[in-house]
Amino acid sequence: MSEHPNKKTLVLGASTNPDRFSNICINDLVLYDYPVVAIGLREGEVAGVQIQKGTPAFQDVHTVTLYLGPQNQEQYISYILETIRPKRIIFNPGTWNPVLAEKAGKLGVVVESKCTLLMLSGGYF
Repeated sequence: MSEHPNKKTLVLGASTNPDRFSNICINDLVLYDYPVVAIGLREGEVAGVQIQKGTPAFQDVHTVTLYLGPQNQEQYISYILETIRPKRIIFNPGTWNPVLAEKAGKLGVVVESKCTLLMLSGGYF
C-alpha cells in the first residue's frame, strides 16, 4: 500500500528518455512511494509505470503534473478538467498556460507554477 494513497499523480508528457525531466519525475514519484500514471506520445515503461497514449480514463487522480508546452496542451484541456478532474495541476517550468490555469481555477482546482522535482525533494509535494 502506498504511503501517499490520496495523491495519485498523472505525469502528462511522459517520456522513456532518461534525460527528460518527465522521466526523472516518474522515477522520483515511485521512489517517494506515490501512485503514478503516465501519458506520453509513445507507449513504454519507466520505473514500472506504463506510459499510455491518448486519453485513458484514469480514476482518483489527485495531481496532474505537466511536461507539455502550452502549445501541446490544447488537446488535453477538456480531458484534464472533465475526465480526470484533479484537485491540483502543477505547471512545471516552460508549461505555464494561462487558459488552462484560469479554467482550472474556476473549477476549484489548485494551480501551481512550480517544479515537481523540487517539490518532491523539498518535501512539500
